[in-house]
Amino acid sequence: MSEASQAGEGIGTAPAAVRSVPLSRGLSTKLLLLTIVFVLLAEVLIFLPWIASYRLSWLKERLSTAAAVSIVLVQGESTSLSRAAQNDVLMAIGAKAIAVRDGGVSRLLVVADMPPQVDEHIDLASIGMIKGMTGALDTLFFGGDRMLRVFGPVGDSDKEFELIMPDYSLRKAMLIYSRNVAFVSLLISLFTAMLVYAAIDLIMIGPIRTMTRSMLSFSEAPDDPGRIIHPAARADEIGVAERELSQMQERLQKMLSEQKHLADLGLAVSKINHDMRNILASAQLISDRLRQVRDPTVQAFAPKLLRALDRAVSYSEGVLHYGRTQEPPPSRRRVRLRQLVEDVHGLLDIEEGIEFINAVETAFEVDADSDQLFRVLTNLCRNSVQAMAADTESAVVRRLAVSAERMGSVSRIAVSDTGPGLPPKARENLFAAFRGSARSGGTGLGLAIAHELIRAHGGNVELVESIGGRTTFAVTIPDQPVRLDQARGSLRRPA
Repeated sequence: MSEASQAGEGIGTAPAAVRSVPLSRGLSTKLLLLTIVFVLLAEVLIFLPWIASYRLSWLKERLSTAAAVSIVLVQGESTSLSRAAQNDVLMAIGAKAIAVRDGGVSRLLVVADMPPQVDEHIDLASIGMIKGMTGALDTLFFGGDRMLRVFGPVGDSDKEFELIMPDYSLRKAMLIYSRNVAFVSLLISLFTAMLVYAAIDLIMIGPIRTMTRSMLSFSEAPDDPGRIIHPAARADEIGVAERELSQMQERLQKMLSEQKHLADLGLAVSKINHDMRNILASAQLISDRLRQVRDPTVQAFAPKLLRALDRAVSYSEGVLHYGRTQEPPPSRRRVRLRQLVEDVHGLLDIEEGIEFINAVETAFEVDADSDQLFRVLTNLCRNSVQAMAADTESAVVRRLAVSAERMGSVSRIAVSDTGPGLPPKARENLFAAFRGSARSGGTGLGLAIAHELIRAHGGNVELVESIGGRTTFAVTIPDQPVRLDQARGSLRRPA
């Protein structure tokens, strides 16, 4: 099974419980319930001053009625009212007695049945908001069997009126009022929740649901371009999320396509790898016989041919590792870089008119895997030669130079050419396989392989500059750190 298909299966596989959300646990239901709860909570907070105001108004209304009766009685004689008439007056306002205070003198006007004690004294002129709310809650939850003394001025009168009454009627009226407020609050909560839900569903939940369905659909077949979401023309956060999701799906689809190409390439190379190794092995056997030929020219070229065939066999054996996206760890040794660069020069197909300069000092050494560094330099130099080979004008300078310098424990190798420079597309995808090629028909694998090999050394490959007439790549490789136990062992070893 190829890597791309495995990646597609990994994306498209998800538990059924994750891919379908029940209505009871969906965002819409949660939003609706939270809106109802929050509106009811707001109504509860508003209800406290409302019920306190209702209690105060109810008591003031009763005291005003008692004041009107008191003024009539003060103007006449209270004894002119019969006992039955007094009871009717008190029953009408639900009181036990009515009194008036004028000039510091209190006068009992009407009384039916004077209670033995008064449980609560309420001064309507000095009730504040906090006191009114606490008193209202106390009456609502614990009242019904208390006797109240309600007093205070009424209107512009300088007299103070008093009313002694039970709180049964007050609590009953407050309970009816609370029931009506609760019913209206519930209706308001439901209506508000529906409006908020409809608005947020249109603005937010609906687009999120669309993005969720798009992601689930895309995960089932990530190679289908028709499953990429089409973002709406919105300037808010949802619009940004839709556009980013669309771009991410496009990038992921392109990446999966490239991975499939890489997997197919690895499979194709794997099929020919066995036969290629057999052919190279036969070529090695034939090349070994060339050493027996005494011709000086043959003796000069035979070692180079043998080294080239050895490296070809090694590369052929390493193809499968690259197809599995694995490179063997570098086997690092002290390498004479100048000789390695000469070997690279001998393998390059340099046409006439291209000058190769090996500017590495003879004694320069680098701590690296010689075969892997050879591959890196070969890829970089071959790219330079191919870039300069495109220039057919005879007057143009075509020169490839390899130099090196040491900065502390870091070796820095520079590969410079006088070619036309890298195009912008190649610079943007410099070390990406199949995207970083500077020439038509190229794969871009050379720089990708070089970058991977040098990273395994703990170093880096970077493009220093690329302009018309000069392109320079720099390869930096740090020396291996010396382990403390090895250093101590070498010091203890006798000379």
